Amino acid sequence: MPLAPRDNIGPVRITRIVAAPLFGESPKGGWSVEIKAEDSIHALIAVHTDAGITGYGSVFTDGRLVEAALDVLEPYYRGENALEPERVSEKMHQNTFWMGRGGTLTHAVSGIDIALWDILGKVTGLSVGRLMGGRHRERVMPYCSLLMEEPAQMGDEIVRWREQGFRAFKIGWGPFGRRDDYRNDEAIVRAAKDALPPGGRLMVDAGASDAYWPNGLKWALRTADMLADHDVDWFEEAVKPDALEDFITLRRESRVPISGGEVLTRRQSFIPFITQGAFDIVQPDVTKVGGLSEQRRIAWLAQDFGVRYVGHGWNTALGIAADLQLSTALPNVDLVEYIAGSAYVDNIMARPFKLDADGMLAIPDTPGLGVALDPDRVARYTPNAKALF
Repeated sequence: MPLAPRDNIGPVRITRIVAAPLFGESPKGGWSVEIKAEDSIHALIAVHTDAGITGYGSVFTDGRLVEAALDVLEPYYRGENALEPERVSEKMHQNTFWMGRGGTLTHAVSGIDIALWDILGKVTGLSVGRLMGGRHRERVMPYCSLLMEEPAQMGDEIVRWREQGFRAFKIGWGPFGRRDDYRNDEAIVRAAKDALPPGGRLMVDAGASDAYWPNGLKWALRTADMLADHDVDWFEEAVKPDALEDFITLRRESRVPISGGEVLTRRQSFIPFITQGAFDIVQPDVTKVGGLSEQRRIAWLAQDFGVRYVGHGWNTALGIAADLQLSTALPNVDLVEYIAGSAYVDNIMARPFKLDADGMLAIPDTPGLGVALDPDRVARYTPNAKALF
C-alpha cells in the first residue's frame, strides 16, 4: 500500500546572513610571515531564516573581508529559499564572476553554502551526510596536523599528540625545504616517523603555497625519493600550487603519492589537475572552495578518474563538521584533517570532538551538521558573537 503523500516543506526564506571574524588565538601556520594570534584568518557564518532556524558555516579568510563580501552578495541571497543550497550558491557564483571569481567572494559563498546544508538538515531532520549521499561509515580517522619542528623537538610533538589518542599525523611548513638543508629535512621526517604509535601513519606537507617558495621540481623529486624511503603516506604541496606541469611530472616519477589542491577554488580549477594526472590525492578545502556543494562535485570527479579525495581541513570546528559529513556521504574516504591545539576547533562547540579508543571520530547522524556552537565560548574570540545566535 503506498504511503500517504506528505505536505511539501518550505520554503524557508533567508532573512539575513552575518559573519563573525575570529581573533585572539589564531594558530600559527608556519608561514614565512607568521600568523599572529590577533590576526583574523577564519570567520564563522550564520544564515538566519524566517522560520527561526539558523545554519552555521565557516570561511577561511580574514573575517573583515567576509563581512564586506556579504554586502556584495546580499542581493543574490536575501529572500532566497534556504532549502536549496546548490541553487542558491550557484546563483551567487554566477552573478559575481566579474568581481573576483575564486577569491574572497568564493570563500564567503563557501561558508554560506555549508550553513544552507545545515539548515536543510535541520528542517528535514536528516544529517547532511544522509542528504548528500547516505552513510558509508559511522566514524573516520582524523589526522593530527602539526607544524614542522627541528628534529630534536619534532619527535616530542608527535608523542604529545600520540598520547592524546591520535594515530595519524601530518607535519608541514616550518623549516622543511626552506633552509637548503636536505639532511635537516630528512632528520625531521625520521624523528617524526620514530615517534609514531604502532601502525601509525605519517604525511608530509612542504607548504609550497607559502610566499616566495624557494624550491622547484628537482627538489621535489629528490625529496619524494627520501619520503618514499621513510614510507610516508603522501607528499603534499611539493611544488607551487599553479605549477600544473610540475605536478604532472612529479606524480608520474614519484614513488610516494602526491597530493595538493588546497588553494584552488571552484570545481573548474580542479579539472585540469584531476584529468591530466597531477594528483594521487586531491585536497580541496570546504571553507574556501565553494562549500559542500562544490566539494562533493570535486570529490565525484576525482573518484571517476581514480584520484583519492581527502579534504583539506586547516580551519575550524565547523569545517571539520562539514568534512565529517562528506566523509560518510562518499565511498573510500578514510581521513579528515584536524589541527592540533587550535582554540577554533577545540573550544567553540557545546560538545567538543572526542577521539574514541581507536583514535577515530564518530560522524554525527543528527540533523544538519550535527554539532552546536557554544555562544559563551565563541564570544571569547569575536566581538560579534551575539549576531550569530
